[in-house]
Amino acid sequence: MKSEAQLHHQNTKIARYSDYLGEFVYGGIDGSITTFAVVAGSAGADLSVQVVLILGFANLFADGFSMSVGNFLSVKSEIDNYNKHKRTEYWEIDNIPEAEKEEIREIYVKKGFKGEMLEKIVDTITSDRELWVNEMMKEELEMQEPQKSPYHTAGATFFSFVLVGLIPLLVYIYEYISDIAVENNFFISSILTGIAFLIIGYLRSYVTHTNRFKSIFQTLLLGAVAASLAYYVGAFLKQLLA
Repeated sequence: MKSEAQLHHQNTKIARYSDYLGEFVYGGIDGSITTFAVVAGSAGADLSVQVVLILGFANLFADGFSMSVGNFLSVKSEIDNYNKHKRTEYWEIDNIPEAEKEEIREIYVKKGFKGEMLEKIVDTITSDRELWVNEMMKEELEMQEPQKSPYHTAGATFFSFVLVGLIPLLVYIYEYISDIAVENNFFISSILTGIAFLIIGYLRSYVTHTNRFKSIFQTLLLGAVAASLAYYVGAFLKQLLA
């Protein structure tokens, strides 16, 4: 049996990973939709298995990397902005402490404190430099310290993009490796991708706190619309350029 400390450590790790469920879900949605759109466009243009795989894998890794870099820069910018304002608060506390102390007093006056209780709160907060700065960040600037790592955010996005985005290509990979022609490979890819949409849509309901069936339906609809557009564009271009 696991000890209480081991269970606590395990639950802490699970909670830490669950913080990145949003990145996993949206990375998976983008990966499956964009890759399936490539497959659908290729099917509409009646391209060979080799071309489908080339386009699919090129899209998979290039778009996955691009999305993960975007998430990395977004989270890092948020952290940098928070730290910049925090450094400013440190400087103000060190150089104009009376003005900063008065700001703490005004904050707690607005909360309804007064008299001896108010002064006790102000003295307690301003006696601890770190507490003082954190209080100014939260109450004056209304900024919370970012909890997510930009590296973990980017990693979760890229991993899910590639993992889920690979699903539409599985039947084509099998056909290429086995050298066995698969009839209706686009139909099989559609079924596999539909299952991926169901799972991702279900997980999305936890991230957005919406109805499960609504979330699944929206994800399926989004994928179907993107695939239909890609399919008919591919078919149109084939006729146009033939």
